[in-house]
Amino acid sequence: MLSANTSHKFDPITVEIIQSSLVAVAEEMFVSMAKAAMSSVIYEVLDFGVAVTDRDGNLASAGAGIPTFVGMLEPAVKAVIKKFGTGKGVSKGDIFITNDPYSGGVSHINDVSLVMPVFADDVLVAWVANKGHWVDVGGMVPGGQSPHATEVFQEGLIFPEVKLFDRGQPIQSVIDIIMSNNRLPEQTAGDMWAGVSALRIGANRIEEIAAKYTIEVLLYSIENYLSYGESVARNALKALPKGTFTASDLTNDNAEIKVVVTITEDAFIVDLRGNPPQDKGPMNTSYMATLVTIQAIYKGIVAPQKWANAGSYRPLQLLTDKGSMFDAEFPAPVGFWYENKLGAYDLVWKALAPHLSGAVPAGNFNGVCATAIGFKRDNGKSHSFIEPQIGGWGASINKDGENALFSGSHGDTYNCPVEVHEIRNGVQIDCLKLSDEPSGAGKYRGGKGIELRYRILGQDGWVTTNYSRATVPPWGMEAGFEGTTNKVKIFREGKCVSETAKLSKFPVLKNDVICIQTGNGGGFGSPLDRDRELVRQDLKDGFITEAEARNVYGLVDH
Repeated sequence: MLSANTSHKFDPITVEIIQSSLVAVAEEMFVSMAKAAMSSVIYEVLDFGVAVTDRDGNLASAGAGIPTFVGMLEPAVKAVIKKFGTGKGVSKGDIFITNDPYSGGVSHINDVSLVMPVFADDVLVAWVANKGHWVDVGGMVPGGQSPHATEVFQEGLIFPEVKLFDRGQPIQSVIDIIMSNNRLPEQTAGDMWAGVSALRIGANRIEEIAAKYTIEVLLYSIENYLSYGESVARNALKALPKGTFTASDLTNDNAEIKVVVTITEDAFIVDLRGNPPQDKGPMNTSYMATLVTIQAIYKGIVAPQKWANAGSYRPLQLLTDKGSMFDAEFPAPVGFWYENKLGAYDLVWKALAPHLSGAVPAGNFNGVCATAIGFKRDNGKSHSFIEPQIGGWGASINKDGENALFSGSHGDTYNCPVEVHEIRNGVQIDCLKLSDEPSGAGKYRGGKGIELRYRILGQDGWVTTNYSRATVPPWGMEAGFEGTTNKVKIFREGKCVSETAKLSKFPVLKNDVICIQTGNGGGFGSPLDRDRELVRQDLKDGFITEAEARNVYGLVDH
């Protein structure tokens, strides 16, 4: 810890330059990893995150990526520090791997973190880290995720903060174990090396900063940045409504979930106690996974600037019951943690939306809706891929909901282009369009989800899904209508043979079509108050039908 009275020694402009440089370091790491990765979920969808932490593991600078992934890199680094220390157990060039959901991995087995210490003149000054979704890490089914899993061991190979590189040299025995327990070893090796290259670039850049400005100035600048993040957040808290706010909702299984949010002058407290016990299946989150999810919605409400660091989250408190669905205990499976965590995210959203003067819109499709598909190519080799889906967002006090965006905690990610799917992933995209289902009607209507149809071109195919918001639609506000739910349909020879949102390695044949329909967002205000010209334009654009225009919006002539 640097003394507070040392600040006068450092030029504030230099400090600002260093802080901006750390942001640039993270962004360069992000671009490097995206360009080098082998799987489309990383290089196209950008389903990963990168970060720089201080030497104690506190988040110092975040690059682009999934916000919750970035947030998870702090506990990943701290888990490595807890196990190996910061002394002789850690050397320049070391790289550690972790995916244990109950320690350094935080989310689920497929999300793999790589962590590297950064030394300047033999002094530990920072850590660099990244986390990406590896398409396969073993487990009971391809891709590791199954709605039928009953313990975490069935979801893949666990890396409990293991050293992967020693002083810059790969530990081949560890790599051999990883690749031998993997259905896609070449793809996984490519994604691993992409992560390694990003870490090395980040470490080199931070070493250059230390050499140019000195270690002392670098360390002060990082600590000062954390303090600044805290001050911004605490000042922003003063502008929020004070009091206690509640919300409840239902899961796909009709279980009630609830939250109590308390905002004071100096604290933002999210109380998730009293929620259902942990699921016997994989719809669970660890405490840390829930925390980083709450950090994401908290940051969006309190201090929505692009940058984030550990100081930003110091006013936040999370309360849970051990052994609950939001604080599961080992060895509970957590494969579909991302759908479960969005339940907590959406509860906070719903609790505060009526009290934030329209700053928070109505409910959205609220699902990652990850879809894992696999099959055998003509050469007999297995191939699989996974893709999160885009859906409809809720309307707000003065604006229609956004069409076809990712969930609120998914960050700067993209849907995989049709051309990449058809060239690299061995499927034909028969259809990708906005949903034809009714949007959440309102003075401002909910945004549209999508309809996406994958046609299977290989043999012995399968699909795995487990969507949330499959039975309870997104909520409307101020007399706005509800949205629609998420679902998956399987078509064989033109006939629907399955309609659900929960599939575990469901068998599909060559030329079968997997049809994804994501939900439309909820509406805001009474549809009868919608501007007549907007209703006519919606009708012209195909956003509503003649029947909706007449029966819901009250349009009698057009």
